This record gives sequence, structure tokens and C-alpha cells, in this order.
Amino acid sequence: TGGDCVRKKPFPSWPQFDDRELNALEEVLTSGNWGGQPFPNTKATEFGERFAAFQDARFGICVVNGTAALEVALRAAGIEAGDEVVVPAYTWVATALAVVYLNAVPVFADIDPNTYCMNPDALASALTDRTRAVIPVHLAMSIADMDRIGQIAEQHNLTVIEDCAHMHGGRWRGKGVGSIGDIGCFSFQSSKVITSGEGGIILTNRAELAQRCQSLVNVGHKEPGYDSFDGWMLGWNYRMTEFEAAVLLAQLERLNDQTRLREENATYLSRRLEEIGGVRPLVRDPRATRLAYYQFLFRYNSEEFKGLPRDRFIEALEAEGIPCESFYLPVHRSPLFALKASQYPEARRRYGEEYVAEQVSCPVAECAAYREAVCLHHPMLLGRKRDMDDIADAIIKIKTNVHELL
Repeated sequence: TGGDCVRKKPFPSWPQFDDRELNALEEVLTSGNWGGQPFPNTKATEFGERFAAFQDARFGICVVNGTAALEVALRAAGIEAGDEVVVPAYTWVATALAVVYLNAVPVFADIDPNTYCMNPDALASALTDRTRAVIPVHLAMSIADMDRIGQIAEQHNLTVIEDCAHMHGGRWRGKGVGSIGDIGCFSFQSSKVITSGEGGIILTNRAELAQRCQSLVNVGHKEPGYDSFDGWMLGWNYRMTEFEAAVLLAQLERLNDQTRLREENATYLSRRLEEIGGVRPLVRDPRATRLAYYQFLFRYNSEEFKGLPRDRFIEALEAEGIPCESFYLPVHRSPLFALKASQYPEARRRYGEEYVAEQVSCPVAECAAYREAVCLHHPMLLGRKRDMDDIADAIIKIKTNVHELL
């Protein structure tokens, strides 16, 4: 929009580490005990216990990644081929793919326009006599309405599997996410607010579910501590390494302080954006007593920028030195959701031989993905208030000079 860009210096980088991670890695390296066996191994056991307690759950089972956590959770909960599982239309594609990998059938529910999480009314409308579970996703900076989702699930005898990949440390009515439903699943992939490069964890308060998850993660073995359930199951080698668990133990030590800083900066930035007009942060549900802010999302209204398209606005904001993006595609319109009945035959009944995007309509998710959502990644919230001011000032500059972009 002419003149010097608003910001020339970088925002805080990610991931962050110090001597705690270095010392933890050296300890594992010199121990010679690197992998996932004996299962669960020493560091993985310690982290599983600590993170479960951090989120108010009784049991924590470490796994290789967040998608694996969802797969294991679904199978441990008894989801079988042909069962239907309701998932939100606006999330990372792995939420739906984990269902597909079990030859079960994902059914898409539209989102709430204020929070971008699953709309409970859409969940209720998506239920059939084949529905067995629901996966609410706590997305970016919002927690799904666990009160209403829990009520619907109880009425219809559904398993609730929380996808918490964005919400480490989040709390709903003072209770840690991942401990509210039957099972909670987290990711520790590189971009997450606590990371070991890859990795994940499953949380639950139910002892038998925990044992089933442990068995499934360890190739279906039944060993002391997770052998009191009936029968045997086909499992996977989804064990976490000791290197990853050691890094996570160090990362967990600073998560509270980082979460507090992100919340403070997000609150301040929200106030600044609300003063501008045309850029509205997602609405914080008052029952969400603590948020992780994996992404800061705001809703762009092109009409208040003289019709400037969202993607052009993002280009202009980037040119002002503010890294941003448009966030996710709707899962039902993503090329990564390449579902074929020849590979997953139970999908045939609902989607035919090959899924095509036109089979599903979720207009709120589509509006968010293609016209509305603007995403700022969480490391930006680890700066200072003047960094938040740069973001707001850059948007003001674009709005003031929007005629130059049309």
C-alpha cells in the first residue's frame, strides 16, 4: 500500500528450546535406551503420567502422532467397519481420515460461525442409526461446546473422542480438554504449542479404554498393566521414542508460562482488532476458561474493505511484514480427502464409488475457508504488546489505503 512496510523484524521463532531439551536428549542418548520398548518405556511413561495430570485425566498413552492417536482411540472405543462417525467440516483432514482408515464412515457436520467448532445442531442433524461416535475438534483458539455435544452423545449412546491437537492446556469450565469426553487425542507435531517434532498422546479416565489403547499401540500385545480386558486385537507399532518423550518433558515445563503470555497478547490483540472494524476475532465462549491459541483466527469482512477479496487482503498484510495465511480447506472439499470405495468399501453406501466434493454442503465452513478466515500462527503471540500493535497497525494501514489495492 505504498511507503515503508509496518514491520521489518521477525516475530518470535518456533520451536523454542534451551539446555533442558539438550540435557534431556543427551541423557537418553547416553543411556542406550532409545526406542519404545519395553513398552511403555521410562520417559514415555513419565510424560504420559504428567501430561494426563496436566489435563485432569487419569491415563495418558504416548503414540507416534496425532492421527495415530485418533485411530487407536476409535478402535479402542469399538468403532468397526461401516460405523458412522460425525466430524466437523472445518479441521485438518486427519480427523476424518482416521475414521476412514478403520473402514468406518466420516459424516460431516457444519461449524458454528462464531467459534468455527462443530455446531451441535449440525451434529444432531447428522445422526443416523449407524452413528457410533463424534469427534469434536477444539480448533485454533476455540473449544467445542462440550456441554451440548455431551448431552447429544449421551442421548444417542455415542462415544465422544475429543480432537485436542490445537488445545494443549485448554480448559472448559475449569476442566482440562481431553478429559471431558470418553477419550482425548493430542498431537506434538512441529507446529504445535508443545512439540517433539512428531508425537501424540491419548488421554482417558476409563481404565479399560486405557488398557485397550496401550495394547493397540504395542502391536496388540497384552502385558502386565494392560491385560485385564477380554479378547485380542489387531494393533500397530505406534510407540513413542524416548527421545521424543524426553523433549516433551522439557517442553511441558514452560507450557504454562507460554500459554499465559499467548492469552494476554491474544486478549489485547482482540481489543485492537475490534476497534478497526471488518476484522472480528472468533468469539470466546465464557465456558472456555483457558485457551491455548494454537492459531489466532479472525474473520475478515470484505464489505468493510470496499470489496477487497480475503486472499488479496492476506497478500497485503504479508507485504506489511505480518506473516498470515488462510488456514484450512474444508475437509469435504480438500484434494487430500481422496476417498474411494475400492480401497475403503464401507464408504460406498454413503458416498458411492468415489467421493466428490459436491456430495456434501457445509456453507459456514466453506465461507470460513474461502472468504473469511485469516490465521496468525501462535509464535507471534509470544512477543510483546508492541508486536500486537504492529499487526493492528498494518491492518489499519491496509484499510486506510484499500483503494490502492482495488
